[in-house]
Amino acid sequence: MGSLQPSSIQIFANTTTLHGIRHVFVYGPVTIRRLLWTLAFVGSLGLLLVESSDRVAFYFSYQHVTKVDEVVANSLVFPAVTICNLNEFRFSRLTTNDLYHAGELLALLDVNLQIPNPHLADPAVLAILQEKANFKQYKPKVFSMQEFLARVGHDLKDMMLYCKFRGQECNHKDFKTVSISRHSAFLFSGHVDHGVTGPGQPLRSLCGSGVTRQWLPGSGMAEEEQEEAC
Repeated sequence: MGSLQPSSIQIFANTTTLHGIRHVFVYGPVTIRRLLWTLAFVGSLGLLLVESSDRVAFYFSYQHVTKVDEVVANSLVFPAVTICNLNEFRFSRLTTNDLYHAGELLALLDVNLQIPNPHLADPAVLAILQEKANFKQYKPKVFSMQEFLARVGHDLKDMMLYCKFRGQECNHKDFKTVSISRHSAFLFSGHVDHGVTGPGQPLRSLCGSGVTRQWLPGSGMAEEEQEEAC
């Protein structure tokens, strides 16, 4: 004969605050009311597990929403733009005195004032360099590095084909020459006092070099060729 005492699950069901379980595990025979409560409890528990697993999966997917507000500005503070030529100096402006004093610095001559690796140079350029580097019976003159940089450095007037700022044309006079390392650069800023520039004006377009360069081996020098391009 079975025990008339309630089982531990029945005791738990009647003492717990979990809703509905006390109607499922009751002491006595199975009834329709007990079956309905069982279906309701199992269905609710299954729905809870499905929703919980869905929310956990959603959390670990790390979804996010990015809100972007676009603000259209009629004008922006104009930054300073600096134009630098990769070729430090113009080969055509070099003189014999320049090569005598700065030939090694430019990597055109070695410590003995001789042309290094002449077989790598363009024949036409090599011929000019050999002529300028002929120091036989040459008497060196006073050399000024500041004068050398100003004379041999690139001129923006020769490099810039076209410049337009806020619908108006500009030219080399609207640029300020600044010294960077051993060569000159050209600074265009909205705070320049002359020309068409002005504070806070946006740059529309600026076209660069109109001169192509032929590199000389082992140096920062180049021969110049005019190129009509922008």
